Amino acid sequence: MRFRSTGGRNQASKQIQLQLGVNIMLTQTQQVDLTLHHLKERALAEYSPQQRATVEASEDWKQFDRRLNEHFPKLMHELDNVYNDNEAVLPMLEQLIAQAWQSYSQRDKSLKAIDAARENDPDWILSNKQVGGVCYVDLFAGDLKGLKAKIPYFQELGLTYLHMMPLFKCPEGKSDGGYAVSSYRDVNPALGTIDDLRDVIAALHEVGISAVVDFIFNHTSNEHEWAKRCASGDPLYDNFYYIFPDRWMPDQYDRTLREIFPDQHPGGFSQLEDGRWIWTTFNSFQWDLNYSNPWVFRAMAGEMMFLANLGVDILRMDAVAFIWKQMGTDCENLPQAHALIRAFNAVMRIAAPAVFFKSEAIVHPDQVVQYIAQDECQIGYNPLQMALLWNTLATREVNLLHQALSYRHNLPDHTAWVNYVRSHDDIGWTFADEDAWQFGIHGYDHRQFLNRFFVNHFDGSFARGVPFQYNPNTGDCRVSGTAAALAGLAQHDPHAVDRIKLLYSIALSTGGLPLIYLGDEVGTLNDDDWSNDSNKSDDSRWAHRPRYNAELYEQRHDPSTAAGQIYQGLRHMIDIRQNNPRLNGGRLVTFNTNNKHIIGYIRNNALLAFGNFSEHPQTISAHTLQAMPARAKDLISGETVALNQDLVLRPYQVMWLEIA
Repeated sequence: MRFRSTGGRNQASKQIQLQLGVNIMLTQTQQVDLTLHHLKERALAEYSPQQRATVEASEDWKQFDRRLNEHFPKLMHELDNVYNDNEAVLPMLEQLIAQAWQSYSQRDKSLKAIDAARENDPDWILSNKQVGGVCYVDLFAGDLKGLKAKIPYFQELGLTYLHMMPLFKCPEGKSDGGYAVSSYRDVNPALGTIDDLRDVIAALHEVGISAVVDFIFNHTSNEHEWAKRCASGDPLYDNFYYIFPDRWMPDQYDRTLREIFPDQHPGGFSQLEDGRWIWTTFNSFQWDLNYSNPWVFRAMAGEMMFLANLGVDILRMDAVAFIWKQMGTDCENLPQAHALIRAFNAVMRIAAPAVFFKSEAIVHPDQVVQYIAQDECQIGYNPLQMALLWNTLATREVNLLHQALSYRHNLPDHTAWVNYVRSHDDIGWTFADEDAWQFGIHGYDHRQFLNRFFVNHFDGSFARGVPFQYNPNTGDCRVSGTAAALAGLAQHDPHAVDRIKLLYSIALSTGGLPLIYLGDEVGTLNDDDWSNDSNKSDDSRWAHRPRYNAELYEQRHDPSTAAGQIYQGLRHMIDIRQNNPRLNGGRLVTFNTNNKHIIGYIRNNALLAFGNFSEHPQTISAHTLQAMPARAKDLISGETVALNQDLVLRPYQVMWLEIA
């Protein structure tokens, strides 16, 4: 289906011409128009002439037709980039567009209203009103009904976005925290039913909270119906996964693959009971989907449309870097991966334009940003900023963080970072070695220092993290731990509370969508019992996925407790953010404080933010501040401060100064 120069023809239009018995040279635009006309005819073919007239006169069809005309050329172009002359593309498109129409025609009126609103305001996600939270449903609330009962708390905290961690059906026992999906249309029975999820989403929408779920599209569990039917030889699911009869092909791929979970299996493959080998980038029970088969794209697009019609607002696109495989490469961040995501995005623009994508790409910073675009993933995790927040706490020096905010922060229009302090996942030190070298920092050695520091193997460390996936062959390691455990609260460090507030102040004020891992706002510590559970004992990330601590949440309004100090500090900053347009949008300009311990940046030429990453008072000289107004109000403390003289920040103090 490759687009050629003018006069060429793609595979879809060629097949249609063969059906019509004609053979003429068409321009690229004519090829698309011919294919689109054919697909519309197929989508309407099930209706009688009278029914068809009614459908075509309906507002639903007019909206769908408008969006199809606008976005189908993009869809066709991206599929062409992936599938070239694959003859399965036309029949796949026939089913996909018919399914997209059925999906949109069945979409709830309230969701269609959101579709229209977000088409008219693509920057809604960049609003300073937006504040996110993330949790495991079972650990935070027991089940979906329990989560619904927590909605008043979410409102109290100021959330407008709730990411419910994987909640779909998955294998019992080990399931990689739910990231081994056995069905995209069934909720884990321990959490409730799909109707319970629909009810929760509707209740969230009623109070202005967007619903976010994971779209795990690189792999399924080995218990998924597709996996079972593919392994059994069902021709309808042939080549849905990468299954090899022996080790010859896996060995060729493994020459250039990176090991993701070395504790689980060597290389990128696992052996089945019948002796065959299956591609498993992550765990042996997570089978990678084969997107070189166009029917896999159609199948996953169908699951995406199902979730959209539940009312999901944002799909967290899991493991985006891994979805395309090519011999002789590391099978990460390949051009076809981007094309597939853009194609999925085009499907959403046609069938459910309210739905946005969030990329999860924990790769080199140059590659992370490539997934974030209006036609790909509108928002994306900011793993570099997250890692450098912890780096800056350990080193007390803002050099790498300042560099990242200067050169790697600003994104294309209509897109935003998701800024976070920590997630359900481990902390990997994803800074670029070439960036570190500008300060004379050797990347490998520095990562070893950070690992030692945050797992309390370094003299003077305040952190109490846990190592994750140590690889003795490479020395690679990552870190697990809650924000409170890593900031020093476990041993009652006197600066721990202020460290947590400092980190979240950066997430809340640097531009984009701030995300709170629920539990952090009351200082929840590591779960010390994770290693006693046989289903979790080989995955230290469960240390920082503790259950809801009712005692800490009861203390959230008591300023004499650490929980109260953290909660009230974060709640105060959220209130400032949501009521001050100076924090709207995503862009910033860095401010050189000429003090290696203090980060500085300006938002919208109107708000100047400072943060002291040292346990000692630090000074910004009057000379450094000479371009600023003589006095400014600090929104955090409510005090007016003088900027025509030296400015002193207390240990770990944050200032948000109004300068215009």
